[in-house]
Amino acid sequence: MITAIAIDDEPLALEVVRSHADKVPFLHLTACFTDAFKAIEYLAKNPVELLFLDIKMPDISGLELMESLQQRPMVIFTTAYAEHAVQSYELNAIDYLLKPFAFTRFLKACHKANDLLQAKGNNQPETNGSIFIKAGYEQVKINFTDILYLESGGNYMSFILADGRKILSRLTINDTLALLPKQQFERVHRSYIVNKDKIDRIERHQVHIGTQTIPVGSAFNKTPFTGL
Repeated sequence: MITAIAIDDEPLALEVVRSHADKVPFLHLTACFTDAFKAIEYLAKNPVELLFLDIKMPDISGLELMESLQQRPMVIFTTAYAEHAVQSYELNAIDYLLKPFAFTRFLKACHKANDLLQAKGNNQPETNGSIFIKAGYEQVKINFTDILYLESGGNYMSFILADGRKILSRLTINDTLALLPKQQFERVHRSYIVNKDKIDRIERHQVHIGTQTIPVGSAFNKTPFTGL
């Protein structure tokens, strides 16, 4: 698990980072700051492994903040300006996210940080057997083997589990696909993702998982279903 904080003088930008971070199972965002100096005080007492850091802020820039730290964590810069990219990489930034950035781009940056920690031996390799998702105000652990299928409804995703539970999380279908192991899960319809290990029968326009019949969209129809 990567511990992180976010620093940005814009509350709405922090909310975007917080919302994205809630969806990343190996990331723990411990605090968010609009005041960079309070963040520096926090870091002196609470070292973290990763910063999500805006560049243009009042009184001190993100670049100056990084240069002021004796113990530098990894950093992912989050900014609306592209002109500081070269300087940011001189500070060994993990990534440089241009606002507004989508969850899939945010997740890619987090994977870079996680890969670096594992390469350094400072983090235990993540198991790919489960995921934490935000359901209401809780983080719920779901084992991949327990998922029968997933159904999208707008910006929400329903996780249908083998024990009969249905867990609803604020995720788009593309967000969800980015979090699931590709070898185990496949999108078969604009609204459905299936656990390939749970399929009992395949027909041309539908698949069966237990008593549930799931449609297969024409855009996802394979003959035969390669990978299913």
